[in-house]
Parts: sequence; C-alpha cells; structure tokens
Amino acid sequence: MSWLDSTFYILGTAVVASPAILLALLGLSTLVGRPLSEASTSRLTQAAVLFSLIPALGILVLMLTFGIRYVPVELGNWVNIPEQEFHFHLKFVFDRLSIPFLLLSCILCGVVGEFTRRYLHREEGYGRFFLFYAVFFCGMVISSLAGTIETLFLGWEMVGLSSALLVAYFHERENPVRNGQRVWSIYRLSDAAFLIAAITMHHLTGEGDFGGLMSSGVWPAGTSAINASQALLVGSLLLVAVAGKSALFPFSGWLPRAMEGPTPSSAIFYGALSVHLGVYLLLRVSPILESSFTLKIMVIVLGIISATCGALMSRVQSDIKVSLAYASLTQVGIIVVEIGLGLRYLALIHILGHASLRTMQLLRAPTLLRDYNELENQMGSRLPQRKSIWSRMVPGSVKKWLYRFGFDRGFMDVALDKWVVQPFISLFRWFDRLEHRTTDIISKESSRESDNIDLHPESTGRAA
Repeated sequence: MSWLDSTFYILGTAVVASPAILLALLGLSTLVGRPLSEASTSRLTQAAVLFSLIPALGILVLMLTFGIRYVPVELGNWVNIPEQEFHFHLKFVFDRLSIPFLLLSCILCGVVGEFTRRYLHREEGYGRFFLFYAVFFCGMVISSLAGTIETLFLGWEMVGLSSALLVAYFHERENPVRNGQRVWSIYRLSDAAFLIAAITMHHLTGEGDFGGLMSSGVWPAGTSAINASQALLVGSLLLVAVAGKSALFPFSGWLPRAMEGPTPSSAIFYGALSVHLGVYLLLRVSPILESSFTLKIMVIVLGIISATCGALMSRVQSDIKVSLAYASLTQVGIIVVEIGLGLRYLALIHILGHASLRTMQLLRAPTLLRDYNELENQMGSRLPQRKSIWSRMVPGSVKKWLYRFGFDRGFMDVALDKWVVQPFISLFRWFDRLEHRTTDIISKESSRESDNIDLHPESTGRAA
C-alpha cells in the first residue's frame, strides 16, 4: 500500500469514525444516567462535524492534486453467509457524487447544530435532541459515502429512525407522537422496497457493490451491467423507496405531519438532507436508467406529478413551515425529472443549492411573520398581491377544485388509508380469525387467554 493509499484510508476512516464516536459518547452518557451539560454536548457535536469535514476536504484536495476520481475505503466483510452467498461488505467511496453530498451534510449539520444550541437552550429535551441528531448525522455520513447497497441501507435506516423520533420530540402531546408513527410507517414501506431491491441486486450480480451495477467507468460515466428487465425490476423497487423517503407522490401526506418537530429538525430533515436522500440514491444508481426506457419514463412521470402536487399544495397552506415543506417537494420533483432526463450534474448542483436555501428559509420561519409585519408597517400598506397569468386563465370552478385539492393535501392520506392500509388490516384480521377457529377446533375450547380479558373495563365500571 502506497503512502497515498494509506493517507486516503486514514482520512476516510476519520470521516466515518467521528460521527460514530459522537453517537457513542452521547448514547453512553444517557444510558448511565449522567447526561452531559448543554455546553459539553454542543462542543462535542461541533467537534464531530469538524473532524468529519476537515478530513473530507483533505481527501478532496488530494484527489484534485493527483487527478484521482475514485477512492474506495474498505473495512471488510462484517457478515458473511457462504451458504446464502450473502455478505455485508462495509465499503465507503469518495467520488464526484459522494464528496459534494458529504460536504453539504457536514456544513448544514454544523450550521443547524449551532442554531439549535441557542434555540433549545434550557429545554428539557436538549440532550435527547442532540442524541437523535447524532444518529442522523452518523446516518447521513454513512449514506453519503456508501459504496455498497447494504452500507447505504444502514445509513438509510439511521436517518429514518432519527427522523421519526424527532417528529415525536414533543412526546407529551398526542399529535406529535401519532405523526411520528405515521412517518415511521411510511418509512417502513419504503425500507421494505429498498431491502427487496438489495436482495434482488445480490441475486443478480452476486454482490451489493454499486460497482456491480456498472460495466465500465465510475459515476456518472458508468453504464449498467444488467439487462433491461432486471434494471426495470430493481429500479422500480428503488423508486418506491425513493418516493417514501423523499415524500414523492403518493407518499407526500406525511410531509406536513413531520413539521410537528422542532424547527432545527424540520430544516435539516425536510428542507435540506433527509428529503434529498431519496434522490441521492436515485443519482447513485442512475446508470440503470439507461438500460430501461420504461423505467426512465416512470422516473420522469413521478417527478412531474410530485412537482405539480407540491406547487399546488404549497400555495394554499396556512402554516409557513408546511408551505415551505411542500415547496421543497416541488423542487425535489424537478430534481427527479432532471435525473430521468440524464442531467446528473445539473441534478447534483440543484440538490446543493436547494438544500442550502431551504435550510435558511426554515430556520428563519419563526421570524417570517414578524418580518412581514415590520415591512408592511414601514410601507404603510399591505404588500401587493400579483396574480400570475395562469391564475387569470383558469376558470373559477377549476380554481375551487384545485384549492380543495391543495388544501386537503391531495387526498393522499385518505387514499392510502382506504386502498392500502384498510385492505392490509382486513387481510390480517381474516388470518387472525382463521387461526382462532383452527386452534379452538384443535383444543376443543377457547384457546386464547386474551379472550378472557375485558378490553373495555370502563363500560362495566371495573378497573383494568
């Protein structure tokens, strides 16, 4: 191993180890009942961000200096099942896609962490927030650098878990907890599609390395190593995962529910990084789009529908955070269209610019109304409202329907409950009744202890 390879290995390991150490320190202090002070927690968080950012910049400088475009950092097989031909290979990759996204993650996590230090000062859940935040930061670093689909799945899960926990941050209230559960349920659906895609990819290529999907070159020059039908299968599963994680149609209904969390988590999750993680996955596997014209059309159509729905819904919301969240959905939909059209560098630049802008807007959301009031007071009148040419061309009846569609958030939650959740529940209740009858016949008596438990004791005046 040359000195350059050794340097890359040390710096790459430092990038990944820093957030992992932060998570371990904050987690252990919570487990032993000795939580760190606010000052210590914020200093550790900022140090972890710096010790990930600085080695990443060092790797970037070395790559530019020596003209290197692909740097793998392999940490070996952590799980190996020869009989099933499966292995969990921990591999991180520094290339033209991962480095910009990693730098974006480190910078925005540092900015939001510093903002949170003051925003949640003396809050009861200060340490809990930063613990979940450490899970998120670690997940983003792993996801950004993942060189195999199983490594990306690890980071993907950490981001999803921290997201749901921070939505339910104010757990003393009912709505945040219910919304956190809703977000988690959508994530479970997308994770299931991701996992099936990972298993399918292992079956088709014999490994989970993203390089196995490319017959030549590195991102974005690589071409798919699988045929059109295989690309359509894997790509369709990954598209479901992308839609769930990035709140694309028809899973956009969970996006406003996620605004129940603190403003810093709303900014970093649903304005900046988490909402873009799905399209980052799509960029990473974008070479397979070239193998299937049908898959490419599916990606473009999904992006157009999501962008249109986001634009309609963002215009009629009464809550500024929800409006900004749907505005983010509009831009994410446009990014998906760009990926479908093969404009990969444009999509990457769009992600970087949009994430930075939306983070600033969401962090300033609590003061936006005050700014509007001050501006109107200085002007001495209301701000002028200009109607676009499209609003003048659309008939009144259509406007009312579009308003209803946007205000009810596209009826997506209602549709999912009716056509997905209810049939699923009904099917498993039928299985439950079938099992109940079978066990009763075999035992010739009631075979469940739960049958003797009164589930509604208040109706009889007895305590549970």
